[in-house]
Amino acid sequence: MSDDTTIFAAGLTRRFGTVCAVHEAGLNVRRGEIFGLVGPDGAGKTTMMRMLAGVLPPDAGRIIIAGVDVVADPERAKEKLSYMPQRFGLYEDLTVAENIFFYAEMFGVPRALRLRREAELLAAADLSAFRQRLAGQLSGGMKQKLGLVCALIHTPEILLLDEPTTGVDPVSRRDFWAILYNLRESGVTTLLSTAYMDEAERCSRLALMVTGEIRRCDTPARLKQAMPGMLLAVTADDPRAAKAALEGAPGVLGLLLMGDRVHVRVDDAARRVPELQARFSAHGGSGVSILPIRPSIEDVFVALETEP
Repeated sequence: MSDDTTIFAAGLTRRFGTVCAVHEAGLNVRRGEIFGLVGPDGAGKTTMMRMLAGVLPPDAGRIIIAGVDVVADPERAKEKLSYMPQRFGLYEDLTVAENIFFYAEMFGVPRALRLRREAELLAAADLSAFRQRLAGQLSGGMKQKLGLVCALIHTPEILLLDEPTTGVDPVSRRDFWAILYNLRESGVTTLLSTAYMDEAERCSRLALMVTGEIRRCDTPARLKQAMPGMLLAVTADDPRAAKAALEGAPGVLGLLLMGDRVHVRVDDAARRVPELQARFSAHGGSGVSILPIRPSIEDVFVALETEP
């Protein structure tokens, strides 16, 4: 564990009855990183977050948060971090300002500091004009931004966010990420889980989680370079029919329908492009274009998810 490590986990395992939600997972997150945890529903992301936050004890493994052993002393670790679950505990019958006051009091933030932090955070979240509005009357995106303001009111070193922008409109997502970038500049470490692959691209590093295990961990650029196989984009008049025609073709490692085209992962692009063109011709396909492309994080994740 290096000196700039703020989140360290090794061998984390958690079972619920006969189901192993997280199996021997480990992370090493550096100070000031925006670290992303990506995986499908049921991959174990929320269980992982809850263990890191000290609200769910692991069955096995070790967690160090800002130098504090979370398993041995979870209450002390909570002083160093802020955890925003998928459904953050806002009080809808309280105003924006009253919700902030509640969380500031809970963390013992002095009044002068609270007022200064409140003004700064509301301005950053574009919520200053809504200070006296009931939280229950805010839009979904505004509620998420208010949740982030409440999570930051005590100036934590580490921020844990469990899919914070799910169901949030694009403008609010943009504002949310602007806040995260500003936090990074001030040295705050953020670990977030996300279902949005465009958000995954924005992270410093990513951990790809499948069935409770961390499959890969690296920068988005290096993960793309490490994707097994080569990627082709097949554009056709009927992309679904094109995908069906490619299933079972020699050298095809994976298929992913992406809007009006199909992403095809092959073992050797130079060899397979002529073969695929011939396959389309044999199936009576016309107007088909096949071009090599660079993979996206979604392509990488789908490829790694299907690895044995």
